[in-house]
Amino acid sequence: MINILVTLNANYLHPLKVLLKSLFHHNPKEKFSIYLMHSNLNQYDLDGLHQFITEHQHLFYPIFIDRDYFKEAPVFRHYSTEMYYRLAAHEFLPKTIDRVLYLDPDIVTINPIGSFYRTNFENNLFIASEHEFPTKIVQPINKIRLKTPLTKGYFNTGVLLMNVALMRDLVHLDEIYQYIEKNKFKLVLPDQDVLNALYWDKIKPVDSYRYNYDARYFEFAKFYQSDKNNLEWIKKHTLFIHYCGKDKPWHDDYKGKLGVFYQKFEQMI
Repeated sequence: MINILVTLNANYLHPLKVLLKSLFHHNPKEKFSIYLMHSNLNQYDLDGLHQFITEHQHLFYPIFIDRDYFKEAPVFRHYSTEMYYRLAAHEFLPKTIDRVLYLDPDIVTINPIGSFYRTNFENNLFIASEHEFPTKIVQPINKIRLKTPLTKGYFNTGVLLMNVALMRDLVHLDEIYQYIEKNKFKLVLPDQDVLNALYWDKIKPVDSYRYNYDARYFEFAKFYQSDKNNLEWIKKHTLFIHYCGKDKPWHDDYKGKLGVFYQKFEQMI
């Protein structure tokens, strides 16, 4: 069984179905349990997701979260309160779960994920990757802003393999609340900043080009000589395409070439 966690509001219901379709399509021999943490989805929305997931022979578990848990946390631009919920997942997931793969809903899967899901944590809380192109530019600033001078990278939380069993011992909501309150005017990518500030030394790094490919990078990478900006390489080696930023492949004016992967699965639902 593969446990998948998503956190979202009603604006991302359609992209979520595209993500799920891509997961089910590329992992036909796996069984999935889909856990959805939310605060404002109505019963009609939940029933629609339940029907979609069970029709594909998988399991669906919605988890309602009271917004008061993060009522003081900053939200702005296209971010919402739901982004913080992954940080508290260990408080709400069933006690029988020892690991879960969190995925942002603006992602599609293009290869089997079983081997990645079963990666050894090596006593880390998380397995994640950093988006190398923007990170190399802003990381010196992040070290100062987040007061983490020893960290070597800045990890993206869009694909986050979570050691739920260890989180129950080491991740404390009071510590997260205190950090947010003390630093809320410094947070740029709020939940991501919190994770990197508090747990940077408990994250096992993996290759972003395979496990969290930033679709924006493909447009920049055409100016560089690299196998990893080749579409055929991506089709063969990459697990997750992540449509980071405000431009999304479900927008009519989206021009990114990697939108073809999203469009493929959107046409299948």
